[in-house]
Amino acid sequence: MTPAATAAHRQAPTPAGRSTERPATGKGRPRRPRLPGRLRRVGLPYLLLLPALLLEILVHLVPMVMGITMSFKELTQFTIRDWADAPWNGLANFSAAVDLDAPVGEALLHSFMVTCVFTVLSVGLCWLIGTAAAVFLQDVFLGRGLLRTLFLVPYALPAYAAVITWAFMFQRDNGLVNHVLHDQLGLTDGTSFWLIGDNSFIALLVVSVWKGWPFAFLIITAGLQNIPKELYEAAALDGAGVWQQFRKITLPSLRPVNQVLVLVLFLWTFNDFNTPFVLFGKSAPEAADLISIHIYQSSFVTWNFGAGSAMSVLLLLFLLAVTGAYLLVTSRGRKQADV
Repeated sequence: MTPAATAAHRQAPTPAGRSTERPATGKGRPRRPRLPGRLRRVGLPYLLLLPALLLEILVHLVPMVMGITMSFKELTQFTIRDWADAPWNGLANFSAAVDLDAPVGEALLHSFMVTCVFTVLSVGLCWLIGTAAAVFLQDVFLGRGLLRTLFLVPYALPAYAAVITWAFMFQRDNGLVNHVLHDQLGLTDGTSFWLIGDNSFIALLVVSVWKGWPFAFLIITAGLQNIPKELYEAAALDGAGVWQQFRKITLPSLRPVNQVLVLVLFLWTFNDFNTPFVLFGKSAPEAADLISIHIYQSSFVTWNFGAGSAMSVLLLLFLLAVTGAYLLVTSRGRKQADV
């Protein structure tokens, strides 16, 4: 039989009027219907994002809604057992928190001011040290890779292990800090208390900067890689010194990176709870009474969860306002720089 006759035989209709040609799929099974291409393209990204969205709702949104609800209730050690049926307190918790003439409002204001000063100093020092280290390590020299690795060690260490180590170092009688400052260098008249009194603020600031500046160093180092070396070579030929190159080339080129870096450091430092809690325990000294540890004391030490929730909501509103204002100002400055 010729090939043409064979093809005609395969396509010849059966007595019932059906073709004898089998589907082209393997093993004779019919092909499964597929979703339309547009539906696959549109629905697949949302399907992949669904697990992350559910976790975000479970981990962040639900506790946030519960915390806001608790701020309007009278939740104390007497009503916390069945908090859903606790009596509503209206805005009384917020009124007590912002009443500066009352002890609660006065203590909250003091904690807020301490946190503001601490955040400004910590973020400023982290940015300054990180930027200086990143610029210094831009030039190629022997041992640069080792120094970069050593600089990132504080950022890689677990926070609790690092802060506990610092707590031992700040001990009055057998701590390394007093041993170096008093016994070795003779800079102090006697061994100092670092975890109580006014020195607690300095101890907290040192630990915070030690933990935070490697992150600034890492981000600034990444940003410096995008600056063309030709700019520095041209500036050097024009007679610009190191400081002029840093001020005219490095800082303007790092402006987008610094905008994000400062915002992230601000939010991390202002909300930092692990460092003061591990360093001082449940009751922080008055000089180092950050607002995060203050809210914890109001909630879990005095068992006034309604007041603590109200303080948390006020803190959230403050951070949202500062973040929005910061992004608005920086976006305007970037547009003016581009023009």
